[in-house]
Amino acid sequence: MVDMDWKTKMVSSDLPSNSPKLSSKLHVTIPSPFKVPVSSSPISCSAPAACSAYELYLRLPELRKLWSSRDFPTWTPEPILKPALQALEITFRLVLAVCSDTRPYINHREWNRRLDSLLTNQIQLVSAICEEEEEEEEEEGGSAPVGDGRSSLSLLPQLATWRKSEAIGKKVLCTIDNEMRRCKYTLGLGEQNIAGKPNLRYDAICRPEELYRLKDNPFADHIDNQENQTLYILHQILESWIHASGNLLNRIVSSIEEGRFGKASNDVFILERIWKLLAEIEDLHILMDPEDFLKLKKQLQIKSTGKNDAFCFRSKGLVEMMKMSKDLRQKVPAVLEVEVDPTGGPRLQEAAMRLYARKGDCDKIHLLQGMQAVEAAAKSFFFAYRQLVAAMMGSAETNATASQESCDSLSQIFMEPTYFPSLDAAKTFLGEFWSHLG
Repeated sequence: MVDMDWKTKMVSSDLPSNSPKLSSKLHVTIPSPFKVPVSSSPISCSAPAACSAYELYLRLPELRKLWSSRDFPTWTPEPILKPALQALEITFRLVLAVCSDTRPYINHREWNRRLDSLLTNQIQLVSAICEEEEEEEEEEGGSAPVGDGRSSLSLLPQLATWRKSEAIGKKVLCTIDNEMRRCKYTLGLGEQNIAGKPNLRYDAICRPEELYRLKDNPFADHIDNQENQTLYILHQILESWIHASGNLLNRIVSSIEEGRFGKASNDVFILERIWKLLAEIEDLHILMDPEDFLKLKKQLQIKSTGKNDAFCFRSKGLVEMMKMSKDLRQKVPAVLEVEVDPTGGPRLQEAAMRLYARKGDCDKIHLLQGMQAVEAAAKSFFFAYRQLVAAMMGSAETNATASQESCDSLSQIFMEPTYFPSLDAAKTFLGEFWSHLG
């Protein structure tokens, strides 16, 4: 039980004079979190050999060179936008692979629906990143590389003219026109561009030709399984967005340290949407044929390497993205402009309550809300991933990664207590405060 006399005095000055009176003491019981025996670090990379095999299968060393290349050093959003555009281009290759699949038992209708949604969400994210870039240009200079020419190397124009992919290709072109309408330029992939805006130098930034050279994985020649290509492309898209997220997280931290809370709040909501996009990418596995997928699992020798070793932890980028997302909690004192009380007092909680009640700095409120939204999206990703593994490989596979002393590592993540206890407690108290009025 927590005595709330201090809270009553603090908020009372912000209440209307005719508000109902509180009792002299307001007691709030904060529910303790569901307790799960967890290891010291619920998320960590798999064994080095497993991580190395994963990276070689996806040709990640070669992809990283493309993601990290700086062709326009003065263009500050390039480290984020380049891998995002490359993920979009790889998705065009996935559309081509699905439309070329001649197996009679594949659910082409649902594939088309899901691919349409995936492409739309990626274009919306690219547009949001471009909008953020325009604000940065006004403050720091360094404009985007644009011109009059259209892309001659992207797969999208081919998709828009091929009979099997014409419908989805033309829909994507319309989506680009619609989503880029708030930006000063467009992507230059063959969209109508009625406004006559300049085109982004897509081929120079994205390098579609070099991406296409990575279309085959090392097992393409000696594994006769169509799902091999699907699995390969899906994870290349996933890793491209993970790389973009790492750079976005670095920008969020820098913005907070510089006191640019409005910019940080915009970026943190983009990060939340990327976490949701990663879950959408993983969900596409459910459209793979069950027997063909399990056969491929055997052919690639994919198996658990030990306790608390989920398959997704073979991605070093995903593990780092999760850790960096979780570490955003360390920036809460900087946002609230108070130091952590070494004695464990409610200093942060009080500051958060004052911020929520007085609404003096909306950018800070938006940023803190965005941080909690990122936590929810990240935990939802791992919860959904655990269910997906069970659906694709059987529940025995998820149970095999759990030790006798604790639940599996994925469950540990989404059952962890909140990353933002001060914000959680502040909202609990405010909720109780208002519930006792009247």
